[in-house]
Amino acid sequence: MNTDGRALDHKTLTELRKRGVAAVQAGESPESVAAALGVNLRTVYRWLAQYRQGGWGKLDAHKRGGRPPKLDGGALRWIYKTVVDKTPLQLNFPFALWTAAMIQTLILERFGVRLSRSSVSRLLNQLGLSAQRPLWRAYQQNPDAVKRWVSEDFPEIQRQARAKGAQIFFADEAGVRSDYHSGTTWGKRGQTPIVSSTGARFGINLISAVSAQGQLRFMITKGRVTAAVFIDFLKRLLLNAGSPIFVIADGHSTHRAKMVERFVAAQQGRLALFILPPYSPELNPDEYVWNDLKNHGIGRKIITSLPQMRQAVLSHLHQLQKLPDIVRGFFRSPTTRYAAA
Repeated sequence: MNTDGRALDHKTLTELRKRGVAAVQAGESPESVAAALGVNLRTVYRWLAQYRQGGWGKLDAHKRGGRPPKLDGGALRWIYKTVVDKTPLQLNFPFALWTAAMIQTLILERFGVRLSRSSVSRLLNQLGLSAQRPLWRAYQQNPDAVKRWVSEDFPEIQRQARAKGAQIFFADEAGVRSDYHSGTTWGKRGQTPIVSSTGARFGINLISAVSAQGQLRFMITKGRVTAAVFIDFLKRLLLNAGSPIFVIADGHSTHRAKMVERFVAAQQGRLALFILPPYSPELNPDEYVWNDLKNHGIGRKIITSLPQMRQAVLSHLHQLQKLPDIVRGFFRSPTTRYAAA
């Protein structure tokens, strides 16, 4: 049902305009605001243009006329759709992330309007857009495969797990190094603080698995994670397991090795291995184990020897095992909540 502004009194129309602009600024899309208020999409963008020209007072339905805005509703619609639906690479920019400077250039080239970067930032905020840290995706990733995994493949794995009373674990491998650091420290303005650490480089490799119920299992290995090491880890998962174990991992050759296939088959239903879509680490909640270890564990410590590193890793992961709420939190990110229990 569309709302005919001509049938509304000035006070009601003014409030409708303000509600629409406020909703967009709060992050709702202009399309959803137009549908909710029963007005044309062009009308919502016209309101946004009026607000940009003169603030809330410009939305007063009593006021008519005045000079036209430099960027009208059609221009704002184009800017919004460009930032939301396109990437800078599609418009021949050399970088993959939108910056105020890029959008500043686009507005000048398309509409002949020169805005400062601060004005561009205000404009984007008024359109309900914000600067955010992006989620990176490999360009080789197949979006259809990811969608199928979330909507079809994993629900089927869950169904099989329920039928067999199986536990589902997501597994992954990682390496930690002595020269990894994270976090910030306070110091004199304009003078970067220096923290001394060892110049030697060493590291250890690990493998872990997490469940949506908050379980964490891990193993440290001296060398790289081979098929034999992966099988050793699977054996540990099976040890004293009172129900079948379903393991989900990426498509690394280690996980697809023939000896791994033979080992899984030999378990006669006690173990099943499933492979995530290619180039899709964001689908694996176990990735957050390494993020937690590196950023909240060893990344904030001065590591001077391999034995100290091993002890620090063990201590952090043992502590994490006692905090199932944090492990369950790894299943609450936008890209992993599909796997939450």
